[in-house]
Amino acid sequence: MDFRGVSLIAGREAARAGAEFRAINPASGSAIDPPFFSATQADVDKAARAAQEAFLLWRKRSPHDRAGLLRAIADGLDAALPELVARAHQETALPEARLQGETKRTSGQCRMFADVIEEGSWVGARIDTALPDRKPLPRPDLRSMLQPLGTIAVFGASNFPLAFSVAGGDTASALAAGNSVIVKAHPAHPGTGELVARIIVEAVRSTGAPEGVFSMLYDEGFAVGQALVRHPLVQAVGFTGSRNGGRALMDLAAQRPDPIPCFAEMGSTNPVFILPGALRRNGIQIATGLFGSFTLGAGQFCTKPGMVFLPEQQETAPLIAELRRLTGDSATFNLLTPGIAANYTRSLQTRREESGLSMHQAKSSSGTCTVSPALLETEIGAFLDHQEWSQEVFGPASLVIRYRQRDAMMRAAEELEGHLTASVWGTDADLAEYADLIAILERKAGRLIFNGFPTGLEVSDGMIHGGPYPACSDSRFTAVGSRAILRFARPVCYQGFPEASLPAELRNANPLGILRMINGSTIRDPLTA
Repeated sequence: MDFRGVSLIAGREAARAGAEFRAINPASGSAIDPPFFSATQADVDKAARAAQEAFLLWRKRSPHDRAGLLRAIADGLDAALPELVARAHQETALPEARLQGETKRTSGQCRMFADVIEEGSWVGARIDTALPDRKPLPRPDLRSMLQPLGTIAVFGASNFPLAFSVAGGDTASALAAGNSVIVKAHPAHPGTGELVARIIVEAVRSTGAPEGVFSMLYDEGFAVGQALVRHPLVQAVGFTGSRNGGRALMDLAAQRPDPIPCFAEMGSTNPVFILPGALRRNGIQIATGLFGSFTLGAGQFCTKPGMVFLPEQQETAPLIAELRRLTGDSATFNLLTPGIAANYTRSLQTRREESGLSMHQAKSSSGTCTVSPALLETEIGAFLDHQEWSQEVFGPASLVIRYRQRDAMMRAAEELEGHLTASVWGTDADLAEYADLIAILERKAGRLIFNGFPTGLEVSDGMIHGGPYPACSDSRFTAVGSRAILRFARPVCYQGFPEASLPAELRNANPLGILRMINGSTIRDPLTA
């Protein structure tokens, strides 16, 4: 492709007016042509105004029309798979097989949301019919459903150049709900972003959607993202990234004259609890799976198991020995950017200097983005005295915490902050004995996993990718799965409206055939007089 290197605003190219930057190949450390150009403050305003104009039209389009756009985007992604994989591999050094799967996941998300909105029940329609003769006061006719918010600012993620970026789950769910979207592309993979953005622009044109329903803006720094969150026409934010970045956006969104929701998924350490029965039954198997999970994708998944609680018993030493062997024999990994690699190295150096914390690391690494995996170990007493050790290390590292007393492990579980996942390895007897641990973890994580590892996310109706702060800004929502659409809508009630003026979802005849709650019963039947 002949990359243009500029932002796309309502289907049109922006001028090359902002700062110039290039992607970096993590494998070689060299800059990749061509240059890309940051958007300007004027570009942000132009995109926001175009998005607002488009939103007023798009929100009224039928679910079938909105589904058509999502399926056209999915078809475009599938058709461009070889080109997308080649460019994303160059910009991220992620394996081509991983990127092929991620492309399919991205198109699959679009089709999933298309199915969700065509079925239609996601709007949560509720009807309480009038009771004019009720004493002491009559009840009016009340009907409510979810309606789109407006323009959504979506921030691309560094570690998922497709599934959490320009056409990722935030974009797909926001468009599905009837919103306009402005994506702030991640500077680590701008070429991949341009390829995807042009696919979306073509899908918008081919399906007759309003052009301003999608724009993509570049920026090598933070100014464009900050301006988007502050813009009065932007009504919500979707973000996947670091805790510092997510918290900064949360604060910006809250400090506006009209505060808006910021749905930030900020990663976590994802604790793993290996219970005594599981350790006796298959400790070495657990060690192999654990190492594979915390080094998968070079440890750059927000679901990486970064903290493991391990009881002291006969089978503990062989498991630890196997983890050390796997770590020591491991090849090096390329992290996504020089900044991420520098942060990983700095985090390990800080921990290496801590008393009570030991580290086993593979061979030394060289290269701008090249790092070695690390296994950290400590005793639970030292861990309880150093809660900062529980914070995420973004990269191929994990911390093993050994304990002798059950009470100490339970105290550590109770003191955990919010996480995306919590995994428990055990037998049926372990689950019965440690029911109180499960009760704690239900309050600490969005997804509980039994005899498995947290890496790998199924995009489905039942998936929850969220959790209490600081894993996410709002634990009531998920960033993955069909319920992700609920972030970008709000309930609206219509009182006493005539039938002809109601949305189709709330009319007596139920022309869309959706599930509705009518006077307390959930049914698909029309409402008869």
